[in-house]
Amino acid sequence: MKTTVMAGILALAAPLTPLSPAPTTTTAPATLPVTALPVTALPAPTGVHPVGKTDLHLVDHGRADPWVAGRPRELMVSIWYPARQATGRPVRYLTPQESELLIRSEPRLDGVPADTLAKVPTHARAGAPASRRKGGSPLVVLSPGMTLPRATMTSLAEELASRGYVVAGIEHTYESLGTTFPDGRTVTFEAGKAGQTPETGAKVARVRAADTEFVLDRLNRSKHWNRLIDERRIAMVGHSVGGQSAAHLLPATTRIKAAVNLDGTYNPATPAKPLDKPFMMIGNSRHQPESGGRDGSWDRFWPHVTGDGKRWLTVTGAEHLSFVDYAVLLPQLGLPRAQIDGERAIKITRTYVAAFLDLHLRGKRQPLLDRPSATYPEVRFW
Repeated sequence: MKTTVMAGILALAAPLTPLSPAPTTTTAPATLPVTALPVTALPAPTGVHPVGKTDLHLVDHGRADPWVAGRPRELMVSIWYPARQATGRPVRYLTPQESELLIRSEPRLDGVPADTLAKVPTHARAGAPASRRKGGSPLVVLSPGMTLPRATMTSLAEELASRGYVVAGIEHTYESLGTTFPDGRTVTFEAGKAGQTPETGAKVARVRAADTEFVLDRLNRSKHWNRLIDERRIAMVGHSVGGQSAAHLLPATTRIKAAVNLDGTYNPATPAKPLDKPFMMIGNSRHQPESGGRDGSWDRFWPHVTGDGKRWLTVTGAEHLSFVDYAVLLPQLGLPRAQIDGERAIKITRTYVAAFLDLHLRGKRQPLLDRPSATYPEVRFW
């Protein structure tokens, strides 16, 4: 039986079960006609700053890779930042190799050219001169879902950078379907192939915590990035397993002051320490309290969130991928839409995440977070 990673994700498979069998059916999977080639695009950022971007290749020679034996841990990290001016070429969304691995993992995209996702236009410019402010800008660390590359959080990253944040998107190597390094190597998914277990979940959380601390160390030691970042104001935002990893890391580090979980199921279901810092969970309706959802992990996790700045929100009509770029890209490729429009879902995600960060990293009051809003009736407070 043929297996597919993306099909499992599209079917809302558990975050730590990246490989799932394709559905058995006598009807051939729907594919996009080759004559109707997709045109893909992301919504533009809305802030006042142009956006610059650079990619860093970081090697932790003091740590063995936890997923592949015989190699040190090496990471690709994308840095989005507010720029003085929009100079330089627009950066690509994915490499052709990464695009091919993602598209060929989904049988329903059989008619889509393999390099389509490499051609998605972005709104960031490579190497644009950074806008500097006295004391540095707040930093937001982004952690993507299992099997998903860091690029899938581009819409959020560009939005935050346009609002004056420096954003570091971490590619957790071997936890993504495709990661291309500067020397041309492209590696693929290796982590957690045995499926979802509490042990695998705990390991992923540990690995991502170590990855994050390593990246923060390297940025702090860099004369360039150290001048641009205010180390006193750091937050972490993760999608899916990236969200649950952010939750587990928040109480364990002094560096990260606030965190957001975008639709991530908790595995392990409880943190080692209570979360007494600002924390927001925002997900689809299956994460409503006592909703009868299949995991119930948000209900079990919530009593351990003890800080004053806590929020539990759900978005009516959203699905698991409604909080990342796939909300708009997958329908453009011909795959089914969620009940909520993709651009609307991205707008809600950007708006509420930015409000949370502005409140807790910049000290700006945010009435949007106090109660339901007539502007965003899909968002429910719990």
